[in-house]
Amino acid sequence: MKKVAVIMGSDSDLETVSPCMSRLDSFSIPYEVRIISAHRTPEQAAEFADQAAGQGFGVLIAAAGKAAHLAGILAAHTTLPVIGIPIKTSMMGGLDSLLSVVQMPKGVPVACVAVDGADNAAILAAQILALEDPKLSEELVRFKADQTSQILEKDRAVREQYSKLS
Repeated sequence: MKKVAVIMGSDSDLETVSPCMSRLDSFSIPYEVRIISAHRTPEQAAEFADQAAGQGFGVLIAAAGKAAHLAGILAAHTTLPVIGIPIKTSMMGGLDSLLSVVQMPKGVPVACVAVDGADNAAILAAQILALEDPKLSEELVRFKADQTSQILEKDRAVREQYSKLS
């Protein structure tokens, strides 16, 4: 199975990104976690992206806040899918990060999940990898069915507790 790179621009992003690693673990997807800054270590970002496919990666996940250019710099240097996680910031609540990730120029696509959407980034990475992995595809089908069951059970419980029918 191909592995996933989980890259953050700063160690301050680790708490926000940790649900991504937990979800990857739940799908038994191998991953490597790195801190690489688009602005403070741009050569290392380019080098990592250039070599990622040859190192066995299938998807790159990039988490960054403020001027969140990490996903874009990685996408500029690889043909692998790149998923951006915009990190919530104190200045604009993450809108600045979100716009930095989604406003990519033509020819340099980056997929983007919600602000602080690390769990969804992992699920999207799993869906991408599942295109070539039938076992992972089956795991995702079970995951979706479990989500449905959980919501139906919560619906049943709330209806029993709060519905007042005459």
